[in-house]
Amino acid sequence: MTQENQNPSPEQENPSAEPLNEAAAETPPVKTPEQEIAELNQKIGELQDNFLRAKAEGENIRRRAVEDIAKAHKFAIESFAEHLVPVTDSLYAALSTDAGDAKAFKEGLEITLKQLLSAFEKGRMTEINPAVGDKFDPHHHQAIASVPSEQESNTVVSVLQRGYTVADRVLRPALVTVSAPK
Repeated sequence: MTQENQNPSPEQENPSAEPLNEAAAETPPVKTPEQEIAELNQKIGELQDNFLRAKAEGENIRRRAVEDIAKAHKFAIESFAEHLVPVTDSLYAALSTDAGDAKAFKEGLEITLKQLLSAFEKGRMTEINPAVGDKFDPHHHQAIASVPSEQESNTVVSVLQRGYTVADRVLRPALVTVSAPK
């Protein structure tokens, strides 16, 4: 072997020397521990501030939700009450007149009842008034008595008091008598 092969040239000796120098130039300067502590303390301060803001926002949302629920409970009946006011006016008008005619008084009551039923409808309140012979429904009817009848068992014989629902929820079941089993 010749000496050329045994002693490599400086270029052959470290061919990756240049990329190391480039990589060393790209690395950020080393920070002192004091600088790192200062940066971390600043980040901690920012995170604490963000946390406190988020916590305050959460408390504000909760407080507003509680206020909104309280207002909803307080004024939930307002719309329904607005529909009942004309009915009250009609009843006061009927009481203030000296109508000696029973027929005219009855007609006035029928008109007032129509106003009341209209107010119920606008307030999503419906009557439960089963017909004689309807099947007894324990979700909408309350049986007061069971009487012998020619009808099929567990059917409505008579309605003692109408029931009412509000938005498909039973406010008061209809009071009925039902036919006894034969």
